Amino acid sequence: MDRRSFLGGMLLSGLGSFSLKALAGTKTMPHGMSGTMAPGVLLLDPALLSAGEDLVRLPTLANESRQAGLFKATLVAAPFSVPLLSSGPTGFWAYNGTLPGPLIDVTEGDTVEITLVNRLTQPTTIHWHGLPVPPDQDGNPHDAVAPGQSHTYRFVLPVGCAGSYWYHPHPHLLAAEQVYRGLAGGFIVRARRDPLAQIPERLLILSDLKLDATGQIAANDGNDWMNGREGQFVLTNGQNRPLLRFSPQGQERWRVWNANSARYLRLQLPGSTLTLVGTDGGLLEKPHPGQAEYLLAPGQRAEFIVEAGPRRDRARLIGAVYDRGKMGDVAPDSPIAILDVDFSTVGASVPASLPDRLADIPDQGTPVAQKRVIFSESMSMHNGQHSMKFLVNGKQYDMNRIDLTSRVGDVEMWEIVNQSDMDHPFHLHGTQFQVLSREMDGVSVAEPYKAWHDTVNLKSGETVRIKTVQRWPGIRMFHCHILEHEAAGMMGQLKVI
Repeated sequence: MDRRSFLGGMLLSGLGSFSLKALAGTKTMPHGMSGTMAPGVLLLDPALLSAGEDLVRLPTLANESRQAGLFKATLVAAPFSVPLLSSGPTGFWAYNGTLPGPLIDVTEGDTVEITLVNRLTQPTTIHWHGLPVPPDQDGNPHDAVAPGQSHTYRFVLPVGCAGSYWYHPHPHLLAAEQVYRGLAGGFIVRARRDPLAQIPERLLILSDLKLDATGQIAANDGNDWMNGREGQFVLTNGQNRPLLRFSPQGQERWRVWNANSARYLRLQLPGSTLTLVGTDGGLLEKPHPGQAEYLLAPGQRAEFIVEAGPRRDRARLIGAVYDRGKMGDVAPDSPIAILDVDFSTVGASVPASLPDRLADIPDQGTPVAQKRVIFSESMSMHNGQHSMKFLVNGKQYDMNRIDLTSRVGDVEMWEIVNQSDMDHPFHLHGTQFQVLSREMDGVSVAEPYKAWHDTVNLKSGETVRIKTVQRWPGIRMFHCHILEHEAAGMMGQLKVI
C-alpha cells in the first residue's frame, strides 16, 4: 500500500490522542497522530461573508518615542471580536485590536523597542520572522511570556536589512492556533535610499480564515493537522475579496505577504504580467519582468511592480491550484479569488522606468562548514492504531535537544532534502540566506537570480542548497513553516557558539 492510500485509510478512521487533544484546544499536544478522529465541523457557506469593499490601508503601529532613530511601541495580544456576520460577532485573537496586527514601519539603522503584553489564556511570544535580531530577542519557544505578563524586545536593525518582514507568535505547540486566530502583522524595514520610492506602494497581507457554520473560527480537524490548515477564505488586510482601485499613475509596487498557516499562493493576475523586484529580505539585484505567475509558500514575501498598460478593465488576483501533495481524504483544490483590481481609475501618465540595478547583493564567501537537513514523515500501525510523525533528520522536535551547531560568522552551505510526500517550506531563524541550487531526480539547476530569503519551498523529492551566516551566539530554530507540521515535530534547534 502506498503512503497516500495508507493516509486515506488513516483519515477515514481518523486521528487519535493527538487530534482529540488538539481539537479540544488543550495546551498540550503529543508529537504523534493515532487512533480515531472526531468528526469535522460544518463550515460557513462562503457566500455569507460579504466581499467587494474598497481595500483599506493597514493600520500602523504608533511610535511612542520622540528620539530620532528609536522606535518604541506596545503590542497587546488579546481576544477581539469582529462583526463579520449579521448573526453576531466572530471572536479572534489580535494585536492591539486590529486584523492583521498593526504594521511596524521603520528604517534600517533604527533601534526597535517593543513591549508585548499578553492578555491571552495561553503563553505566547513574538517572533520577528526573517529579521536579523539576537536569539534572546527573537521570541524563541524557550522564552514564552505567560498569561498576564509582559516582555520587552529590543534590537538594532543593521544597515542593509531593508525588506518586507512579519511578526507572529512562536510558543511551542501553540503557534498554529495563535496565528490562525489572528495574531500576525507586517514589519517593513525601509532603505535609506530606495530606488523604487517614486512608485506608489500597495501592502497586501494575505491570511487564511476558516469559519464554522455559526461564524466562529473553526478548530483544526484531522486533515488540517495532516496537511496544514486551509479555510474557505483568503483575507487581504483582514478583508474578504476587497476591491483595489489601481493608482491613476498606472503603476504600483506590491509588497505581498503569505501569512497563511499552510496555503500556497500561486499568484496570477490574468491579463497582466508581474515584474519581480524583491523577495523575503529585500530587493533583487535587478528586476525580473514577465512573470505570468509567482508561487509564494507559507511564510514567504515578495515584491512586484504591476503596470496597467493599456487595460482599463477589472481583473482578479487569484490563487491558482497548486498540487503540494496533500494526503488523505481531501477534496480537490479550486482556484481562490483574493481581490479584484479596478484599472478604470488609471490616467494617461507614463509609468516610471525601472532601474537596471536595484540592489547590491554581495556573495557571502566560500563555505567553511556544511550541514544537511532532511524533512521526512514516518507512518506505522500499532495495535490497530495508525500513527504518523513529521521529522527532521529522523527525529521529532525536542526543546531539550540541540540538533546542529554553528559558529558565529562562519559561512555555511546547508543542503536541505525533502524525503516526504508533500511540499515543505524551510525556514531558518535570525538570518537571511542565498539559494544556490535546486536538485530534482539527480538534475541540479542553479538559482536564476541572486536574492535574500529566510524561507524556501522544497517539493517532494527535491534538494535545495543554501548559503548562510549566523551573526549572534544562542539557540536558533529551523523548521517547516506549515505551522501544523512544526507543531507535530518538524523543527530542530541550532546552537550558535
